[in-house]
Amino acid sequence: MSANPELLYGLEDRPNLLKTSTSAFQHVLASFVGVITPTLIIAAALGLESHIPFLVSMALFVSGLGTVIQTKRIGRIGSGLVAVQGTSFAFVSALILAGTTVRSRGGSDDEVMAMLMGISMAGALVEVGLSFFIHRLKRLLSPVITGIVITSIGLSLIKVGMTDLAGGFSATDFGQINHVGLGLSVLFIIIFLNASSNLWLRLSAIFIGMALGTLCAWSFGNVSFAHLSDLPVLAFPAPFQYGIAFDFSLFLPVALIYLFSALETAGDLTANSVFCNQPIKGPVYIKRIQGGILGDGINSVLAACFNTFPNTTFGQNNGVIQLTGIASRRVGIAIGIFYLLSGIFPVIGGILQAIPKAVLGGATLVMFAMVAVGGLKILMQQTLDRRTSLITASALGMGMGVMMVPAMTNGFPDWLANIVASPVTMAGITAVFLDVILPETGKALPKKHVFDNSPKEQKKLDPDLVQNTRLSHHEGAN
Repeated sequence: MSANPELLYGLEDRPNLLKTSTSAFQHVLASFVGVITPTLIIAAALGLESHIPFLVSMALFVSGLGTVIQTKRIGRIGSGLVAVQGTSFAFVSALILAGTTVRSRGGSDDEVMAMLMGISMAGALVEVGLSFFIHRLKRLLSPVITGIVITSIGLSLIKVGMTDLAGGFSATDFGQINHVGLGLSVLFIIIFLNASSNLWLRLSAIFIGMALGTLCAWSFGNVSFAHLSDLPVLAFPAPFQYGIAFDFSLFLPVALIYLFSALETAGDLTANSVFCNQPIKGPVYIKRIQGGILGDGINSVLAACFNTFPNTTFGQNNGVIQLTGIASRRVGIAIGIFYLLSGIFPVIGGILQAIPKAVLGGATLVMFAMVAVGGLKILMQQTLDRRTSLITASALGMGMGVMMVPAMTNGFPDWLANIVASPVTMAGITAVFLDVILPETGKALPKKHVFDNSPKEQKKLDPDLVQNTRLSHHEGAN
């Protein structure tokens, strides 16, 4: 990863109003869909459709508030970078699982939301605490564990995206050709726009794909905006509207995801620092990472207070900084103000509610798969020796295994079942556990053949690598 040599405005610079607003709009365009999509997915999966306009408004409002805090840096809170905050995809599967559990107990909409807000707020305190000593946990920041966690997040959400593409969880005509065709059309539009040489088209691909897909569905009479007339003009934030509830067994998976979300935030802020021509090692860098993770935790507490889901630092806007050459904090404040204003107008959430599930699925399938690809890229940058391969295979195998065969946990106590039922937490726990207990025996081979070294030197090498090299040489000689 290289620095941005064409940076026009640094963190402390103040571009004029036109340049600031233009750059800010591009950041919004790149992140807007990501900010509201987790809320749409969770609400639809838990039967909270009637609450979507309000929930989306609160997601936008908190995103704006969090972006200002993260960019401005208040005391120790915030990275001081142009780091957009938004609702995290990482918690989708765990929150759906928790909400479904409350539903199975006969819980109402308010009881479901109260539980989700309670466990989200409590979990955020884990990230707040972690921020004060993250620099001491270098092992948790290893590329292998980070790559595994990010990959498992993406893979675990692909099922959600494909379900929406086929019509949505509760669709009576699930899997019909009209849903699948529409979803695939959006998918291919996004793919082709991303393959374009025009950077602006690539940046706006998901936004354009969803807009065209919704327009197509509207032309066939499959989109209705009749519900907009019932919405209030303004929706001022109402803290703790649903109340707060707590269940320790449902809290544990969420708490663990906060741990791994902090690692993902560290990666996003590292990339952001590169594009802003800021150091990526040393005390200034560590201070930014600690402040950014603390900001994520505080913003997630605020999210629960204002009736929305956990927040995290987005990576989508890093490309915007590189493209525009503008890294000014003034742009970050402008982004936050835009989201704050968007959050108090419920009509925005009402319009987004009208987006067909197939359109949403076609777009999110790409986003989720790209998250997984991002994790794989991190893993591919490492030397996959015997130890690393074992950790990666075991962690992803356990994570995807519990997702494919959820009945595996039928005989477990509730608290344990809720932990291992989440593929992200299962993969993360497995990766950390194996990284701690497996001895680091893999070492790089010298350039010359193994058998040219002395027996003493051969003993220092990984015996499997020595044996494989001997066999390869023998086969080549034959």
